[in-house]
Amino acid sequence: MREVYEAHFRYVWMSLRRLGVAESDAADATQEVFVVVHRRLATFEGRSALTTWLFGICVRVARDRRRAAQNRRETVAESLHLEGLATDEASAEENVSASQARALLDGILEQMTPSLRVVFVMFELEGLDGETIAEILQVPVGTVRSRMRLARESFQRCVDRLRAREERHG
Repeated sequence: MREVYEAHFRYVWMSLRRLGVAESDAADATQEVFVVVHRRLATFEGRSALTTWLFGICVRVARDRRRAAQNRRETVAESLHLEGLATDEASAEENVSASQARALLDGILEQMTPSLRVVFVMFELEGLDGETIAEILQVPVGTVRSRMRLARESFQRCVDRLRAREERHG
């Protein structure tokens, strides 16, 4: 269990953030994921990659957190904070640029409905195939394809709006 935790903590944390878990809740949500992992690790059959199994748990934890936040009328949308700026100028610029890109991606993802966001993250960012996504979400593959098409359209609309805004404001 310790090896799984140490090897996959960052992956789980980033997956939860991409799935819309607020940064302030990410640590608790990550702990929830690993509590589930601890309970179920012995039943993991290895039919999929460990990261795929972990991501499925992340999807369910993120969904439950969104529901809880809606019930409390809270928002889960936050921007990412800069993560450990390096000491040299080139590395600092790269870190700022990467942080800005992550914040931009997170902003676009936050505009998607949860059902589209999860499919987009799983396919485009995690590289999972449609059949695996269907299995994790327990929906037909056709539903995954439909949601992916809608998610890509939503993503493109957001990018187009950002470009238009940038052109207007120089």
